Amino acid sequence: MASYLQIENISKSYGPKVLFENIGFNINEGDKIALIAPNGTGKTSLLRILAGEDKSDSGGKIVFLKDIRIAFLQQEYDFSPESSIFDQIMNHSSSFTEHLDTEHLWEYERRVRQLLTSFRLPDPGQKMQELSGGEIKRVALAEMLATEADFYIMDEPTNHLDIDAIEFLEGFLSRSRCTLLMVTHDRYFLDKVCNTVMELDHGSLYTYRGNYMQYLEKREERIANRNAETDKVRNILRRELEWMRSTPQARTGKARYRINAFHELKERAGQTYIQQKISMSEVQGSTRLGTKIINCKDVSFHYGKTCYLDHFTYNFQRYEKVGIVGRNGAGKSTFINLLTGDYTPEMVSTDPETYYSDKAGCPWQHGQGLLTGTIERGESLKIGYYHQKGISFNPEDTVLDIVNDTRLLNRFLFSHDMLNNRIEKLSGGEKRRLYLLTILMQQPNLLVLDEPTNDLDIVTLNILEEYLKEFQGTLIIISHDRHFLDRLTDHLFVFCGDGIVKDFIGSYSEYREFIKEYESRQKSIERAESKALKKESGNNRPERDKTAAKRLTYKEQRELEQLERDLEALNAEKAELEASLSSGSMQFEELQKASERISKIIALLDEKETRWLELSC
Repeated sequence: MASYLQIENISKSYGPKVLFENIGFNINEGDKIALIAPNGTGKTSLLRILAGEDKSDSGGKIVFLKDIRIAFLQQEYDFSPESSIFDQIMNHSSSFTEHLDTEHLWEYERRVRQLLTSFRLPDPGQKMQELSGGEIKRVALAEMLATEADFYIMDEPTNHLDIDAIEFLEGFLSRSRCTLLMVTHDRYFLDKVCNTVMELDHGSLYTYRGNYMQYLEKREERIANRNAETDKVRNILRRELEWMRSTPQARTGKARYRINAFHELKERAGQTYIQQKISMSEVQGSTRLGTKIINCKDVSFHYGKTCYLDHFTYNFQRYEKVGIVGRNGAGKSTFINLLTGDYTPEMVSTDPETYYSDKAGCPWQHGQGLLTGTIERGESLKIGYYHQKGISFNPEDTVLDIVNDTRLLNRFLFSHDMLNNRIEKLSGGEKRRLYLLTILMQQPNLLVLDEPTNDLDIVTLNILEEYLKEFQGTLIIISHDRHFLDRLTDHLFVFCGDGIVKDFIGSYSEYREFIKEYESRQKSIERAESKALKKESGNNRPERDKTAAKRLTYKEQRELEQLERDLEALNAEKAELEASLSSGSMQFEELQKASERISKIIALLDEKETRWLELSC
């Protein structure tokens, strides 16, 4: 296979902190690689160097295969707020489209529109400033995937996406023949898409073929072998040390090489690999939790003309762990803000007359929503709320200014040399980890986590999951991370849109299986109804004049009968394809094939119906 990318001797440091040093690797055609590492160890820096937005400190060599098409997806998408979605994509991708002729430009535009539909952004004229963070990410992905690049380089492609969008992207990339290098923390996504895991660890790079589970097994084996080798070196060092002490007269002449080797052994003996782990023991425990948590009765919430919650009634229980899922914009974060009282009185009206009054003008333009029903919170409730957008730390503050506990910071992977680092120098994941620590230190008895997995590395996620499984309080999680939800939640609140919330008892994977079975049954019912309708329609066609039929030749009679069978089959197939297209569940390649097939069916129907009329009249 062709080598798409060759890296030799690249390095990156920030002050005294070495991210990686003289690393090299090769990516071949067809490789789908997940790059994983703890936050702050250089994943994004490496991708920025590959994208030409940063430089290696040591020079080195970066060579892409000539004439392959490369597309980069960065965590932050640069967009113009006033632009429409379609104009934003076409303007932003001008360096790609300027080389296309009219036919290929039209084809690119068609792919963009199809991808926007698949990502549930059906209105390409919508302004970018009106979109949520997840919708902006989908625009960026549609732009990138429409290029049909040979090599995609992606930094956290699933961040801020809802699960439906993740599953569409997962299917697209797993079927595609593209080559891929991506940073991701989504373990299910990694397993479905990637065939190789590349780990950046202590400044070195290690490559493992296989899925995430195979990577974990091989990594443990590597670390055990390394430590076993270090133990052997220590035994040799001990014997050499005895020789050095016992025979000082031999330290001249030919024995000089043993003295040099002794110092090398001493250095190697100190290289025992100790895996960094976050310990939650320092923040274990919670404030005593009473029997009353949060009781909701007949709660509805409207914001402008949109209903986000419709007559919701539920009493949260002690120690329950509930996951909240649904599409971007369905009202999940709004729901949490209502539960916790995070909305201020200025944001929410409880008076329908005021809300709808002409005197109030357009209240939704002033950030006001209408809340009805009751939400009661227990007196002993102590809420720890991890917001999706994080917290605005003072960039001039140091890590130690935020959390003045060196032992606890060390347990949360903030090494001694990082404690005086200013916040502005931290990576996105390190800031999120510090924010998480400030929440857990409060020892809440109700822990609310809104998209906690964004920007956290896999090591941190695994340890966080272990802590949350033992958390002695009530847990509410909004997340798009299916692995995270499966490990932690007892049941799900599924936000279906239009304020409808359904309670599903079971894991997220069980919910998805239920939905797939339900949709399959519905499609079978629709197909059967469609066939029955077409058959009835065919039977109700006006009978042709028997005298005219008698004038047909034998060959024409057989042709007429075959046309009637063809028309019935084509109409049934057309109805089935239309139902599939409108379901929104088709993947890109299926969508493209279905659209092309419907065009052919329509042409065939016109042709055959015309001939049927000729023979029937």
